[in-house]
Amino acid sequence: MNSDVNKEGLQAKAEFMRQEQLFASIDELKPSPIPRPHKLLPNRHANRDFFLADLFDYAMKDDGASMEAPIFTLSTKPDLTTWNWESKDGDRKIEVFPSVKGRATQFDKDVLIFVVSQMTEALNRKREDAQNRTVRFVVYDYLVSTNKPTGGIEYKRLEIALDRLRGTSIKTDIRTGGERVREGFGIIDSWAVIEKSKDDERMIAVEITLSKWLFNAVQAHEVLTINKDYFRLRKPLERRLYELARKHCGQQSSWKIGVELLREKCGAHSHLRAFKSQVIAIARSGTLPEYRLVYDQESEQALFYNKNSKKLAGVISQ
Repeated sequence: MNSDVNKEGLQAKAEFMRQEQLFASIDELKPSPIPRPHKLLPNRHANRDFFLADLFDYAMKDDGASMEAPIFTLSTKPDLTTWNWESKDGDRKIEVFPSVKGRATQFDKDVLIFVVSQMTEALNRKREDAQNRTVRFVVYDYLVSTNKPTGGIEYKRLEIALDRLRGTSIKTDIRTGGERVREGFGIIDSWAVIEKSKDDERMIAVEITLSKWLFNAVQAHEVLTINKDYFRLRKPLERRLYELARKHCGQQSSWKIGVELLREKCGAHSHLRAFKSQVIAIARSGTLPEYRLVYDQESEQALFYNKNSKKLAGVISQ
């Protein structure tokens, strides 16, 4: 038994050291085809008023269903394409249809993460209003929680995001809350401005009604806590890669995936060669919260390592 444990420990240590070398060798790649590495966005609201602490300090949550499938487009321009996705075993299918304003974007998803987080917190506190699919919130609270500026243009951007979320339609049979029903619906059912500024057209408070599909996922606690630095990631692909790492790696030591399958799971439209370059640039930047990304050119696999993995440390130390 001890010999088997030691053997596993040595194998894990050898694999870890090999990936450390791969990570270090990335900087030796020719820089011309690879985008320049970048840093996280600044923490815009690090010094918050003390009386906001109870509101903003709860954990941010993401729903497992939309973390699994590439529902949100990575494009920063209006994406009018229809997206079809099917799990490798053929057990789950999803089709995403845009409105005239385009598919909901990875940045639009910030609204859902904020709402899902509020609803999950209410469920944990056993609040009766958590059984309602309609959630009301103050726009300023949303902007601060998702690390956005609080200028007037952000209120307009939120309205555009709500339009895309309402207009993007999904047809799927992915199970949420223990139910599998093939159906079509919008990401959100509706939204409404509850209060406007007296001085301009800015939205002070809004209401959002979640789709039954997403609501069922929240009620069944099919959500995962995400790092708040997620909202400091600049690029849609960075955010999507973090979601996938959080979903599949979680608290484990590592997770690896072939680059072609990763491109599919990200919902990327770019050529495979361009996608590889983007992944390498993100790996070089080291910006993903909680996880280290390494791209192995020999096997053409992306490897995600938990930066604080006690499990990996325990195995290596044996």
